[in-house]
Amino acid sequence: MASENAAHLVLSNHIYEFQKGVRNLVLFTLRKDLAQAAVDRLNRLGIDNLVQEAGDANVNIYFGRPQCIKAVSRFVSRPLYDLTPEEDFILGALLGFDICLQCERYCDRKKEAC
Repeated sequence: MASENAAHLVLSNHIYEFQKGVRNLVLFTLRKDLAQAAVDRLNRLGIDNLVQEAGDANVNIYFGRPQCIKAVSRFVSRPLYDLTPEEDFILGALLGFDICLQCERYCDRKKEAC
């Protein structure tokens, strides 16, 4: 019950930030048994979303602007650890991660100095 309440609070905060324009795309990871309620809530609010398996017990729910969901849907058909350095960079940028840190991460993954 506590984890269900925590998931609800985290989702509420993510939705608030999205609706206020703080984020264009959100990645929310939660237990599979809680996912349908989260997706139902996003659908009721008219928020585009995409669900991806994340191991045996979890799912990743991406939600946000339709353009972002469409772009992400092109390459999240496999686990995040299997993303190419370019896909990883794009996802990080869409999620609002620090661009300079994303550049460093990209170069590290490509084994190149930037």
